[in-house]
Amino acid sequence: MKIIMQLGTLTCPSCLTKIEKAVSNHEGVENVKVLFNASKVKASFDPEVTSADDLAQVVTGLGYEVENVKVK
Repeated sequence: MKIIMQLGTLTCPSCLTKIEKAVSNHEGVENVKVLFNASKVKASFDPEVTSADDLAQVVTGLGYEVENVKVK
């Protein structure tokens, strides 16, 4: 499955690296890309291992606001 999370504004490139690392290290995540200018996180994941809610919690646990989540 794929998830797109719309975040609050990202303020620095190190935010991008921090989010990508945390999400990619989460079990069941196959790939992740953070779009800095769009403040979005796109990831592919195995729904039998993790969920969209789990991934959103990873991001909010880092202190970032997840404003919207779309799952495809």
